[in-house]
Amino acid sequence: MEGDKVPASPAPGGGPGGAQERLRALISACSGRLRGLKGAFLLLSCSAAAGVVLTFVFALAGSVLWSAVFCVLTAALLLLTNLWFRERVTSPILGLGDTARHIADGSYGALAERLRDDEIGELTDAINDMSVKIGRADRVQNEFISSISHELRTPLTAITGWSETLIADAPQEGDFRRGLEIISRESGRLTAMVEDLLEFTRMRDGRFTLSLEQVDVAELMEEVCFTYSKLLVKDGLALRWKPPRDRLPFVTADPRRLKQVVLNILDNAAKYGRSGRSIEVACVQEGEYVRISVRDHGPGIAAEDLPHVKERFYKGRGKERGSGIGLAVCDEIVARHSGKLKVENAPGGGALVTVLLPVETQ
Repeated sequence: MEGDKVPASPAPGGGPGGAQERLRALISACSGRLRGLKGAFLLLSCSAAAGVVLTFVFALAGSVLWSAVFCVLTAALLLLTNLWFRERVTSPILGLGDTARHIADGSYGALAERLRDDEIGELTDAINDMSVKIGRADRVQNEFISSISHELRTPLTAITGWSETLIADAPQEGDFRRGLEIISRESGRLTAMVEDLLEFTRMRDGRFTLSLEQVDVAELMEEVCFTYSKLLVKDGLALRWKPPRDRLPFVTADPRRLKQVVLNILDNAAKYGRSGRSIEVACVQEGEYVRISVRDHGPGIAAEDLPHVKERFYKGRGKERGSGIGLAVCDEIVARHSGKLKVENAPGGGALVTVLLPVETQ
């Protein structure tokens, strides 16, 4: 009816209902702050601090018994806190560190087990998400490299073939022949890069295989050095092969892949050590390994580049630039032979590359 008064709504937050809402909001906020590791650690820290305070209060009040009781309880609480911290925080973080190292070493897509629903669990989810995305990106990269490499092979083969055909009919002297030789040489260099990239993608995709057999390394090295020395003559480089004094034991290896490694190392020595005019190759037994060493007398490897030369796609600061994949492929091949590939600067100058292959055990 007209003139009747409409009862006023209670003001927000007013009355008993508003007080209950505020209390529930406060409890919810506190429980949110106390949830997880930070809440548990806060409660344990406050309890330990309260125990210390009560110990001093009772000691000052002259109550030795209660002071001793709270002192023992506080010490026990601190001990349990340390054990809890090691179990709930330190150990899981160490496990996540191991997983992160596996990912950094190339195990893209490796996942850590999520043990609890707390901050460590959130960190585990973040690392797993990162690992999955890195693995996906790595697969896309490998597929792209493989696709581009296959597409490049056909035109490069045509360029190389036609340049060699034209060189055969070209005059012995003049810029025309010189230009054809440059085209042939550069197309050959590009072809080698493409083959390295294809080899790399085969390794990453698990399509790389070894045909293992017992190999006489000294015989293989002598053949490689004899062949390669003829190719270096026109560049004014001398290859000095030092055969072993004693007969070397056989190694279990894929001879084709082993030749690939040695030729790649010799290519690098010729490219980067050209100023030294000579390359020294030796092969000896060193304990349980057969050691192959290739040394040039060039400027050596810059100190900042040395730790990274075996990383894929890494290019140093030198004038000569390659694909950044050759030594990475060599390192992978040697590792699959259970061997070691070492790259260092030789005493007196130049670079020294060493391949260690385990001796065949009868």
